[in-house]
Amino acid sequence: MPPVQHHGAEADGRLGRALDFGLLKRLWVYLRPHQRWMWRGFIYLLIGSALRLLGPYLIKTLIDQNLTPRTLDGFYPLLSVFMVVVVGEALLRRLQMVAVDTAGQNALLDLRLALFRKLQQLPVSYFDRTSTGRLIGRVTTDVEALNEMFATGVVTILGDFLFLSATLVILFNLDWRLTLVSLIVVPILLFVTTLIRLRVRKAYIAMRARLSQMNAYLHEQISGMSVVQQFNRQAKMVGGYQEINGGVRDAQLASVRWETGLSTAVELLSSFTVALILWYGGGLVVETQLGANTTADSALTLGVLFAFVDYMQKFFHPLNELSLKYTVLQNAMTASHRIFGLLDADDHLPVPEQPNRPRQVSGEITFENVSFGYDPKFPVLKNVNFDVKPGQKVALVGATGAGKSTVLKLLTRLYDVTGGRILLDGIDIRELDPTDLRRHIGLVPQDVFLFEGDILENIRLGKPEVSTADVQEAARRLHLDRMVERFASGWEEPVLERGRNLSAGEKQLLSFARVMVASPSVLVLDEATSNVDSNTEKVLQEAVHELMEGRTSIAIAHRLSTVRDVDSILVFHKGEIVEQGSHEELLQADGVYARLVRLQYGSQTMDS
Repeated sequence: MPPVQHHGAEADGRLGRALDFGLLKRLWVYLRPHQRWMWRGFIYLLIGSALRLLGPYLIKTLIDQNLTPRTLDGFYPLLSVFMVVVVGEALLRRLQMVAVDTAGQNALLDLRLALFRKLQQLPVSYFDRTSTGRLIGRVTTDVEALNEMFATGVVTILGDFLFLSATLVILFNLDWRLTLVSLIVVPILLFVTTLIRLRVRKAYIAMRARLSQMNAYLHEQISGMSVVQQFNRQAKMVGGYQEINGGVRDAQLASVRWETGLSTAVELLSSFTVALILWYGGGLVVETQLGANTTADSALTLGVLFAFVDYMQKFFHPLNELSLKYTVLQNAMTASHRIFGLLDADDHLPVPEQPNRPRQVSGEITFENVSFGYDPKFPVLKNVNFDVKPGQKVALVGATGAGKSTVLKLLTRLYDVTGGRILLDGIDIRELDPTDLRRHIGLVPQDVFLFEGDILENIRLGKPEVSTADVQEAARRLHLDRMVERFASGWEEPVLERGRNLSAGEKQLLSFARVMVASPSVLVLDEATSNVDSNTEKVLQEAVHELMEGRTSIAIAHRLSTVRDVDSILVFHKGEIVEQGSHEELLQADGVYARLVRLQYGSQTMDS
């Protein structure tokens, strides 16, 4: 099997467009079914923005009509309206956030499901060359980046632009001269924002790449913790993690520096604008109060000056938010590139549009000139030919790396042959739906994988519709009831992660029970008794015989003592079948098989 490639910064540090409308269009596919919540949030946002704009105007009216002339006529009604506006804006802001988050979370739910379905559909070869940590990062941290965009992004950005436009209209209506003075710093702000946001974007891409690298490293180290401790590699592994973790910190700090720099620039320019308003507008107010400004167009009241300061502060707030939201969009676009890169992965096993669906499978298996290589440059199997009749038992033997396990993977179509063909009852397995094919072939691997859940759920994995009574009966035939007796909860005993509360033999018995319940026509075993003691091996051998009864069976034999009862033995050497026959025939031939027997048993025979 080819080594897994750990894609780090080089693979993930892809620099796309700042705002990719093609990606936004694809994201809309997941948001569209929940758009009613988004539009509802947008309406709440518009009404809330209108109330927000109304607040300073009400205060301006209170100053000019009540505070400056020192009269309370109409003061309390206006004050009551102001309080209603403030409370209404707060309530609408909450409703808007709930509505937008509801739309976003439902869209992300659909996106996560789409990613998980894609992972289920990808062939094993894809996982061979892609690190698990990287794939987990796609479904977790990358989707979380989109969550930030949905929560604070597109809807609120559109609302911010409308708010800014409305604010400018109000300001020009109040006093066009003071408005022009107030907008002097806007070109400077746009230049600074453009300059800094490019750095922010690069920093976010680097940070996401580092996080993906860290996820891959963590997954590898946790999965191999027993090996790390056994070989006293803790310090070395901590050093490796420290280096990666330091890279994550540096990338994070770089993005923070640019973000805070952008925020600080906006705040400084906002304060400078307020100072300009007070300088220029204050002079106009003083001139008006002294009677220097006699025309209505040139007069400026204290209320208008206050409204200008308040409106301009509100004007710069969404500008600051826009700069921060821009960084969120950068993060989301980078994450979207990787998410859709996974969804667009074209690795798949071809499935015929109209697959052949035989009503019954007798179990005849034929390999015709089969060749295969995980890497096409290095073939693992070379022109392999053999035939297994229905109900026949065949063993595959040979040195490690000879190609035995590959035969089983090709038979179950975890991989496709690169040459020749494999037939099941005379039908090329590529003409069958892979789901139907695997329903007819039961695989018992050497390394059993158990899922969290109880014992019954793990046995019923292949056929969840099978009754509990039938599951228990199949398990009893394999002596699994002896194992269950020691558990307080019996068949409902929880299976811990990776089955760590079960012995190696118990795990194998459980995997045998899975196949027994599935009742396939063909049984393939990657020698299930090679990693257990002699007493457990005897129990497992009885279970194997029970499983093989009446089924076409192909078994990889690591212990040659298990091949005496098979109908035929295929001897593999460097990807080719070099010998074929019964145990006695191959011993008499004194070839590769005989040498393997002597290596395992020395001068003794397997019968002694």
